Amino acid sequence: MAKLRYTPKFLEEIEQIFTEAGYWVRYEKGNFQSGYCVLNQQKVVVINKYFPLDGKINCLVEILKTVDWDFSMLSEKPRKLFNDLLHPQLQMEL
Repeated sequence: MAKLRYTPKFLEEIEQIFTEAGYWVRYEKGNFQSGYCVLNQQKVVVINKYFPLDGKINCLVEILKTVDWDFSMLSEKPRKLFNDLLHPQLQMEL
């Protein structure tokens, strides 16, 4: 896996992936079993707002790995980050 940086800037970069793919990332309070909820029909990702920064980042990365989305319409920087997070072995071979 690409090295995760637990900074507010890195969180914004991951959120940009979702934004460009047409998803809305919301931080709400709730009793989520795993810290997040994905509403695919409404293109909304809800993250527990009480999670610390590293928990929010980990949840968003986990969602990127588990949901099958078409990210072909991403601009270059978010697409590179997406590929680095999901396919770290490709990054190492370059």
